[in-house]
Amino acid sequence: MGAGRWGNPLLLLAALALVLGRHQQWPGFQDSESPRNVNATLTFLLENYNNKSNDSYLFGIDKLLRSQVQLTTGVEYLITVKISRTKCKRNSTKNRSCPIQTKKNLKKSFICDFLVYTLPWMNHYQLWNNSCLDV
Repeated sequence: MGAGRWGNPLLLLAALALVLGRHQQWPGFQDSESPRNVNATLTFLLENYNNKSNDSYLFGIDKLLRSQVQLTTGVEYLITVKISRTKCKRNSTKNRSCPIQTKKNLKKSFICDFLVYTLPWMNHYQLWNNSCLDV
């Protein structure tokens, strides 16, 4: 059965959830209580963000604002974070721990929503959607 003129309904639903639900509890999603899986998901989405960014500095998680989970055929995470520019340059791999930028002229932050599908037992992650707003 084709998706018709609406495209992929699952992606449409995910996009709608991210646009409308910045501080809402969505049906089926519950607050996440597994720090290990959330941390692995945060690592994945931050690497994904940094790989797609054109900024000369890496970004880091400044604050986890919300983490919700839904069990389907895998695990879906709806995560809201504040990410900020770090002091680490993109091509610098010397320091794995990158402190958040403190110089006023270099500070930059975003509030981002990420929808990630994962099969944590197989170490498989897929970014379904994300949106970021300048802070």
